Amino acid sequence: MIFRTIAGAGAGLWLTLACALAADAPAQSTRSAAEIMDILMWNREPVGGPFALTDQAGQARTDKDFRGRLMLVYFGFTFCPDVCPTDLQAIGQAIDKLGHDGEEVQPIFITVDPERDTAAHLADYVPLFHPRLIGLTGSAEAIRKVADAYKVYYARVPLKDAGDYTVDHTAYIYLMDRDGNYLGFFPPGTSAERMVEIIKPRLAQPGH
Repeated sequence: MIFRTIAGAGAGLWLTLACALAADAPAQSTRSAAEIMDILMWNREPVGGPFALTDQAGQARTDKDFRGRLMLVYFGFTFCPDVCPTDLQAIGQAIDKLGHDGEEVQPIFITVDPERDTAAHLADYVPLFHPRLIGLTGSAEAIRKVADAYKVYYARVPLKDAGDYTVDHTAYIYLMDRDGNYLGFFPPGTSAERMVEIIKPRLAQPGH
């Protein structure tokens, strides 16, 4: 699998963080973050699939809208304090570093906090990272369905302030081919340069 090398570079640290995250989070998922990483790293189960969500402009979007382009898919939430902004910034930088070829890659941000991340809120958020970044939201059921398809762990965690909460979640960057099939993942904190290094060969294979 093409990402065993890049995953291995960050797997040790991320696996430690993921196990800690899963241990502290409420049991709202049947799989731990460590189990999910095993699935993604060794392609033990299908990853990805069809989705029907709403973008930041309020337009209905499905996975079929992006056929013919590679997809960089990231799950997170706009109130995420550090991991999500860092990874989204790296995704935007990778698209820019690809130059004209970047038009062949569609960056997508799917919220795991649809209650707060409305289309209007995403419209203010996603342009901060790249003008071509598409933010997607939907009903709680629709988000859960696509998250399960991509093997994403997330769980709402109440905070001390009454009514406030955060969301624990895995933070992988998924690379999908031009037909929407899973190619592999980048661990959290992957640099833009490393993404470009892996993506470029795939852009030279239009049939894959």
